[in-house]
Amino acid sequence: MNNYLEFNFKIQPLQPWNEILMAELIEIGFDSFTEEYDGILAYVQKELFNEDHLQQLHLLNTPEVSISYTYTEMPNINWNEEWEKNFEPINVENQVSIRAEFHPNQNLPHEIIIQPKMSFGTGHHATTYLMIQQMLDMDFDGKTVLDMGCGTSVLAIFAKQKGAGKTVAIDIDEWSVENSKENAARNNVELEISQGTAENLGGENFDIILANINRNILISDIPTYVSVLNEGGSLLLSGLCFFDVADILEVCAQQKLTLKRQLQKEEWVSLWLEK
Repeated sequence: MNNYLEFNFKIQPLQPWNEILMAELIEIGFDSFTEEYDGILAYVQKELFNEDHLQQLHLLNTPEVSISYTYTEMPNINWNEEWEKNFEPINVENQVSIRAEFHPNQNLPHEIIIQPKMSFGTGHHATTYLMIQQMLDMDFDGKTVLDMGCGTSVLAIFAKQKGAGKTVAIDIDEWSVENSKENAARNNVELEISQGTAENLGGENFDIILANINRNILISDIPTYVSVLNEGGSLLLSGLCFFDVADILEVCAQQKLTLKRQLQKEEWVSLWLEK
């Protein structure tokens, strides 16, 4: 197991800055969060932590909010135990339930059962919610689908439940790849799952691309997504805070994508674009 650093961030005022701080921390390698009444606990692998990157965060230098932190080393964290303490099921529009096996069945039209390898931050809950909310109104019947940065592959699984044809799931993280395979089997769907990045794309095209990642990766990779998106296809994005939207839409406009719908939940945003 990798040793982790636990950061205790004190935030005044708490809202909406706690969510925004989590979004910025994800971009510099933090991967797990727990909300506190006066801030957040944030976790990063010791070998991935860079003090300079932390000090350069926009939010730490913003006068509208006061943020202080301390940190300690946490060797050999049992992440399954951590997320079980914090993970709550997600109910999307009373249509889709995303839950762990130990949660009760909510008896909704769609149900996705997952067991993530790492704990979820609340931001992941909101962006997952937004992606599923958008997908409820999309036609997946027989479509070829790519879930880029798939994580638990919950989006790819839902696409298959909605009738998608060939569905590919890719993530840079080895744990996510193994977790996706387990979750696909758990939900009785067939996915083509592999480890990689947008650099691995190019061999085939897709009707729908799902990318719930973060601002910097999306800005870098949107041109690649467009290059493998069929004409008339849909690109669904999230992992974005409201202040990221203008930059993302500028890149999308350069790629001649049309915005079909923008949804927001708390500070988080999802964009549905068409080629």
